[in-house]
Amino acid sequence: MSKIAIITARGGSKRIPKKNIKEFCGKPIIAYSIEAALKSELFDEVMVSTDDEEIANVARKYGANVPFMRSEKNSDDFATTADVLKEVIAEYKKRGQSFEYMCCIYPTAPFVTAKCLRESFDCMIEKNGNALNPVVRFSYPPQRSMVIENGFLVFRDPKNFRTRSQDLEAWYHDAGQYYFWKLDKFREGVIENTVPYILDDLHVQDIDNLDDWKLAELKYKMLVESEE
Repeated sequence: MSKIAIITARGGSKRIPKKNIKEFCGKPIIAYSIEAALKSELFDEVMVSTDDEEIANVARKYGANVPFMRSEKNSDDFATTADVLKEVIAEYKKRGQSFEYMCCIYPTAPFVTAKCLRESFDCMIEKNGNALNPVVRFSYPPQRSMVIENGFLVFRDPKNFRTRSQDLEAWYHDAGQYYFWKLDKFREGVIENTVPYILDDLHVQDIDNLDDWKLAELKYKMLVESEE
């Protein structure tokens, strides 16, 4: 089962300058994604898709391949992750390489580990899924959310007003770290039979601004200390 890990790392971050190679707890943040992919020993190819030479150099330093640069078309603010992945797979096909499975790993995902990548892939195979998506449970039940109407708070769904939180169904959201696909199903745009891999809150942190960055570093240090 041939597998490729694609780490998507565009240059030109505006909210956090040089976000993808900014130092995170002692090394460039992209290094964590590269090292997790390599240590998992899952992949025949671990590559970084980027339009930025500095990112490419850092990626190569930590062991990833950068066999070609991302096109200008897929380097602007409007290109989707799917666009980038399709470009990468098409370019490898031109070079005579094809894969059965693909994993997209974000470059700002320091909580991704080799262990969770291996477990995720095994879980997808065991359940015969077409894809796998890491998720985390909402920390507060969305069913009890409120909206503001005419300046006053009202429950979005009044029937849940007196329902205990523990009696409500667990809802989950995308952890925003990595994704697995069967490549033929990805090409077809199939999203049915996506297998969940559940993470806990401590292993998940969106990093959209500097406050998020600081919080992620605190979480990461807590995890490291707990393992020592």
